[in-house]
Amino acid sequence: MITLLPFTIQDAPQLISKIKDERMLLQFAGPVYRFPLTEEQLETDLTDEKRTLFKISDDDGNTIGHAQIFLKEKTFLLGRILIWDENNRGKGYGKKVMMELLKYGFSHFDKETAELNVYDWNTGAIECYRKVGFDFDPEVKSEARIDKETWVSLNMKIHKNTFELQES
Repeated sequence: MITLLPFTIQDAPQLISKIKDERMLLQFAGPVYRFPLTEEQLETDLTDEKRTLFKISDDDGNTIGHAQIFLKEKTFLLGRILIWDENNRGKGYGKKVMMELLKYGFSHFDKETAELNVYDWNTGAIECYRKVGFDFDPEVKSEARIDKETWVSLNMKIHKNTFELQES
């Protein structure tokens, strides 16, 4: 069982402590944040009325991660998703988090489509998103540079009807 709880500035130190380096920050948050992650950067998101920030809690009430929903004109974007303990990866938390985020998004916002962006080398995440029902949108791609590498970000979308079929 996964629960999405409101993320507050009091939760910032825990999240900040989990971001070990610039590469991890880029993977988690895309190119907008700058390393090291700061409370000021998170405060900017918290005061953005188009963003909803969550801490992810497990059965025992432990905070195990972070996620955000960003309202766009025609869709809502799931992003900045992180299950921070690598021992918790591969246990199905990702799918549960995605389902909870989609449930929240489709029930709170008048949008027919949700989307997310994922780096093409992040095969574990891509597999998780596909299991939930996301498909690639070949029209949308972007790139980010880190060190001497270029990371290609792919866009994936899911329609509300697809999600509702998954949920039942």
